[in-house]
Amino acid sequence: MSIPSFRRSGYANAAPSVEIDVEAYAPLVRKLASIMIARLPASVDLGDLIQVGMIGLIEAARQFDPAQGVMFETFASQRIRGAMLDELRREDWLPRQARRNARQIEEAISRLEQQLSRAPLESEIAAELGIDLDQYQDMLGECKGTTLLHFEDFSGDDGENPHNPVANVADEDSPDPLAALADDNFRQHLISAIKFLPERDQLVMALYYEQELNLKEIGAVLGVTESRVCQLHSQAIARLRAKLKDWL
Repeated sequence: MSIPSFRRSGYANAAPSVEIDVEAYAPLVRKLASIMIARLPASVDLGDLIQVGMIGLIEAARQFDPAQGVMFETFASQRIRGAMLDELRREDWLPRQARRNARQIEEAISRLEQQLSRAPLESEIAAELGIDLDQYQDMLGECKGTTLLHFEDFSGDDGENPHNPVANVADEDSPDPLAALADDNFRQHLISAIKFLPERDQLVMALYYEQELNLKEIGAVLGVTESRVCQLHSQAIARLRAKLKDWL
């Protein structure tokens, strides 16, 4: 799909005096796509995300109204992320087998935590699943892209906006994730769940979400490969989801 080039041209839906140089914001699209793809399976192509993001950028330029008091970059970022998430949802980016694997891992972890009253070791999880450690770690690698929740993906509208990520990724019959995040009780459970993680998993989560290091950089800190960091991240997410299953 080709992306039309817009340079310093006005748009019918924008204020008459506003001109947006779309090409000047192309690096923003690449930045957002690069951040998003780090959390997605290897089957997702960065170029495809950028292409869809450019369409979101063009739509943002057409619809931007400075009278709303929002900077264009902020407005465009929401539209770009929304366009990418729309496309990922349509393409069902996480394969069904990966979804099944993630669910099986979460259930195995939950059973073991009840039995052991502690976070189970990788070898124990593998044994509970009836597979060897290498197979279990392969499953973790395939589960790349499973997430707890990404708070920055929530917008403040009423859910009718077609670019609202919540409207595109949430099951209407599921609990409202935004309401869960706003619940003090949920936050306390999340804090407790993170503290219950093994020390290495806690470090991976802190480096990834707080320090915003990518998988390669985290691997350098831990002295392991990027693929191993991916496995540890998937496992940490599975542990958290197992602890918070009543909320998610």
